[in-house]
Amino acid sequence: MLFNSVAFLLFFPTVVVIYFVLPHRLRWLWLLAASLFFYMYWKVLYGFLLLTTAAVDYLAGLGMGRTRSAAVRKGLLCFSLISNLGILFFFKYYNFFSQVLTDGLQRLQVTCPLPVSQFILPVGISFYTFQSLSYTIDVYRRLIPVERHFGRFLLYVTFFPQLVAGPIERAKHLLPQLMEKFTFDYERVTSGLKLMAWGFFKKLVIADRLAVYVNTVYGRPQDFTGWPVWLATYFFAFQIYCDFSGYSDIAIGAARVMGFSLMKNFHRPYYAKSIREFWHRWHISLSTWFKDYLYIPLGGNRVAVWRWYVNLFLVFLISGLWHGANWTFLVWGALHGFYSLFAVWTAAGRQALTARLGLERRTGLLKIMRVGVTFHLVCFAWIFFRADTLADAMTLLKNMLIFSTDHQSVALGMVEMAVAVAAVLILESVQLVQRRGSISRLLREKPVALRLALYSGLMLLILLFGRMATEQQFIYFQF
Repeated sequence: MLFNSVAFLLFFPTVVVIYFVLPHRLRWLWLLAASLFFYMYWKVLYGFLLLTTAAVDYLAGLGMGRTRSAAVRKGLLCFSLISNLGILFFFKYYNFFSQVLTDGLQRLQVTCPLPVSQFILPVGISFYTFQSLSYTIDVYRRLIPVERHFGRFLLYVTFFPQLVAGPIERAKHLLPQLMEKFTFDYERVTSGLKLMAWGFFKKLVIADRLAVYVNTVYGRPQDFTGWPVWLATYFFAFQIYCDFSGYSDIAIGAARVMGFSLMKNFHRPYYAKSIREFWHRWHISLSTWFKDYLYIPLGGNRVAVWRWYVNLFLVFLISGLWHGANWTFLVWGALHGFYSLFAVWTAAGRQALTARLGLERRTGLLKIMRVGVTFHLVCFAWIFFRADTLADAMTLLKNMLIFSTDHQSVALGMVEMAVAVAAVLILESVQLVQRRGSISRLLREKPVALRLALYSGLMLLILLFGRMATEQQFIYFQF
């Protein structure tokens, strides 16, 4: 079920009202039923795949809790890892790697066509797999107690606000909340609804409108040169941010309405002054997941320098692969890995150059320069992320350098373009204000009339300019 659908408009209020009416002992069951319906509304069959993932990790955790044998615990962890990653590989990566293997054999003049999987990629499989898997790893590390109630564990894996596109929660944070009794709190409920509205503004008014321009240019890369390609790339940077952070805002807000707290997933990423800082601000739940469950177990930076470089690059490469079975995502991950390594290699030289130019005394200018450079490095990598193939990405890069007055028309009129630019300016204005602190706290200090005007204005903008008729899928649903 899409957040930006009529079905969700009916589903969510119904779930919330019944949730608060029910006695506490039945609420987990109601949320579980609602979460399963939310996911199976898309495709019932893949709901059973979700149940299988949860059952595997529940049983693995239960087994670890019943034994003191280190070998058995490790075996159960391996069972969980192999089962989860095996399912993920089959549905998401099998066709990609089978094609790579087939092409490699053909170059060796060996004909060995492999069967092709006809299964559709299950929505949100990477998200719920990582969330479920983190539980068994934490149980193995004795960081959390074993959850013996299968229903609550299943609710942890399937909790509908963040099920299909995150934030990727941890059992230590979410599981205890599932047993808490939350009463209806006006301030909390309205806070959640406001955050949801802001998420809908990002998605419906900005992301879906920019998508029209981006899809046109990136769908026909050979037809566009010069500024349209540059503009489409900048637009995609804001499209993917508003699309994904908009989903996170709706998810966090929906959970907050019912009393639950989900982790923050974005923190003004395009204001980052370095690639490292960007990854502390972008898709925080995934970057911390990779840090805790891959980077640190590999040794992090507590190893030989060359090994640290390998660890750093490998994490970004796997992060790229996590996003999809395509060479474009691998190149995107590799670029961010290279950016990070280059920053390490040139740190001393850049610091010396900054001192020589006297920029350390002009902190404002230096910050602007760093933000600008980081943003454009990220945009360059987005080209590969968005392009359908590597060939398309190279065509776009080549055409960016060809400027002419003869351009193909793009399916976004002047009015729509003006609305898109104005909406982005509103977004940036809000984010600049957020640098002073929580926007909710700042607004609470303002007169009631002003607050009502702002909230009403936001809803009016969504109703007037939101592209609601199309019900465009969120970008990260495909991951």
